[in-house]
Amino acid sequence: MQRATYLAFQRQGHLSTLQATVLAVRTVASLEEPNRILFKQATDDDHVVVTDSTIFHPQGGGQPSDVGTMTSPPSAQFDVHMVRTSATARGEVLHFGRFSNPSTLFKPGDTVAQNIDTEKRLLYSRYHTAGHVLGAAVKHLVEKDVENFDETKASHFPDSAACEFQGLIEGKWKEAIQKKVDEYIEKDMKVEIEWWGEDDFKKNGMERLIPDRDAMGMEEGEKFRVVRIVGAETYPCGGTHVDSTRLCGKTVVKKVGRAKGMSRVGYFLP
Repeated sequence: MQRATYLAFQRQGHLSTLQATVLAVRTVASLEEPNRILFKQATDDDHVVVTDSTIFHPQGGGQPSDVGTMTSPPSAQFDVHMVRTSATARGEVLHFGRFSNPSTLFKPGDTVAQNIDTEKRLLYSRYHTAGHVLGAAVKHLVEKDVENFDETKASHFPDSAACEFQGLIEGKWKEAIQKKVDEYIEKDMKVEIEWWGEDDFKKNGMERLIPDRDAMGMEEGEKFRVVRIVGAETYPCGGTHVDSTRLCGKTVVKKVGRAKGMSRVGYFLP
């Protein structure tokens, strides 16, 4: 059975480069249909590279994928344009992009240096942590006042960042939400990564947040990654984050929208 790609960024969040071993190099055209459609913008010159481990965060969990490069001596370079988790091989990460020189490709067994675009990684990490701050702020303010309130999902893409909630949150809450977000960021709360089993969720009264192990491609007994904003909330999360809430910078709450029993609170980082 194909071994899942080791996600180095989940345990060593400050890495910007990583040595990895190439397992496979394939043209996008040769991929199985479920994976080929992940890269709709692909051309005949585009490839997918699979490595044993990766520093690149794949798109998912509301966060965009990292971009960057992979290089191998003496001159092979692969520009990584997008990263996705395979739709067919459990836990396998697909690095999509193009070789600088089409005649110089990687081979299985090659050692490559992975390098991420650190400016984009920082931006995405700030947005992701800010989304958790916003979710915590909304929950602490309205969960007792909004019927059937629950947190559902979020987008941390810079051009469409928002948190979605079950229940109708009236627009009058916007000012209070902004004030609570400002408070959390000014407090410079620590952001910590922890690894929980099902029992840890139960001990913390968070049974409803236990992730679907099968859907995530996880083995029995493997622990779930959670992100704790100390003094606020804890969420199961595989994404990248800054080390404290103040590092998010100014976080502006946008419109509070409502439709079909759901609410959406947008935000942006100016």
